[in-house]
Amino acid sequence: MAVRVTVWNEYLHEVRLPSVAAVYPKGIHGCIADFLSAAGMDVRTATLREEEHGLTEEVLANTDVLLWWGHIAHDEVADGIVDRVYQRVIGGMGLIVLHSGHASKIFQKLMGTASERLSWREDGEKEIVWAVKPNHPICRGLGKKIMIPHTEMYGEHFNIPDPNELVFISWYEGGEVFRSGCCFHRGNGKIFYFSPGHETFPIYHQKEIQRVLINAVNWAAPAEDMPEITYGNTPPVMPVQTAYEART
Repeated sequence: MAVRVTVWNEYLHEVRLPSVAAVYPKGIHGCIADFLSAAGMDVRTATLREEEHGLTEEVLANTDVLLWWGHIAHDEVADGIVDRVYQRVIGGMGLIVLHSGHASKIFQKLMGTASERLSWREDGEKEIVWAVKPNHPICRGLGKKIMIPHTEMYGEHFNIPDPNELVFISWYEGGEVFRSGCCFHRGNGKIFYFSPGHETFPIYHQKEIQRVLINAVNWAAPAEDMPEITYGNTPPVMPVQTAYEART
């Protein structure tokens, strides 16, 4: 069965700035949805201004992997929707957080840190994305590096927990480095943060970047036989005879 994917985007830059609309005429979400669909995935999109931000209970219940692109309206995302997404991730839904989504409520809730803290610069400089774990499934079909001609710089220190797996590190023309591809596990869910993808550059049109996200969706998708996680007060799985019962 095809992996069920929801691509979420604020979809504000594209409707406000002609320069961004020229790069992504269908919106960033539309661009990503197109190449994921071409890879055989069952894809839908959702945006900030839709009812419940497009992330209803029904939509999330039918989503295996959620991709999240946000930038200028993190505070507009309702806390109730954040909690809804959080519970789905803990339960096993995959989450891929893109570019400035590091400052989103959902990523910070899952990381437990103020992960908007990093250095940045918009000079349109070169980025080299180095695969530091080349045998990872997200690197399948890629070389040892990806060259991005023009990008926004993100630099260390990046205030996130140590990732379970560090897949990519980026070097920028100005000299900075950044942990640009990080994997995390929360509950039954897999999370991948990938930094390339500034709205004014055609980064999501690059075939290598598309391959990273296709691979990441396949990696983050939950296994069909995944056990259910239960929390709170639960009955024993085997009969228990307490000391009090033994005396009576």
